[in-house]
Amino acid sequence: MTGHPGVIAEVIATGAAAGVAPIDWDEAGRLFAAERSYWVATTGDDGRPHLRPVLAVWVGDRIYSTTNPAARKGRDLASRPSAALAARAPAVDIVIEGPIAWIEDRQRLQRIGEAYQDKYGWPVTVTDDDAFTAPYGAPTAGHPPYRVYELTPAVAYAFGTGDNLGERSTRFRFGA
Repeated sequence: MTGHPGVIAEVIATGAAAGVAPIDWDEAGRLFAAERSYWVATTGDDGRPHLRPVLAVWVGDRIYSTTNPAARKGRDLASRPSAALAARAPAVDIVIEGPIAWIEDRQRLQRIGEAYQDKYGWPVTVTDDDAFTAPYGAPTAGHPPYRVYELTPAVAYAFGTGDNLGERSTRFRFGA
């Protein structure tokens, strides 16, 4: 168990010595939030996986990203509302899986927009349709509007890649 209430941490490294402590969720979450580049994996109705680079922000205990509703990931998330987000942080690769929800609350969208501005300098504004618009976006993102989705962590993995963290690779379960 980590210091974060409701999170169960289990060492999953093959051949880990007895009594090896799991990676701390608060540290893994902090490292994940600090990264600037992420990958999102979705699944289409036909069962095929879809993987794309995205920008994301961490606000509270949730992760937020955006998509054009007409984009493949937007269509995938609309029909199958779950995803996995991954990032490579110093000494650990982190994957967070969970259900997604579309954000339609203007005040929350404002806070998320401010987080994007602080982290990336992306000057988004909230539209009357509860989406983001901006003077520019990623070349592959298409034109606005960008719908905002929230990923609620259900399961996460921290795969140690350095600093003796490999033997402490950890699975986290949330809300148990």
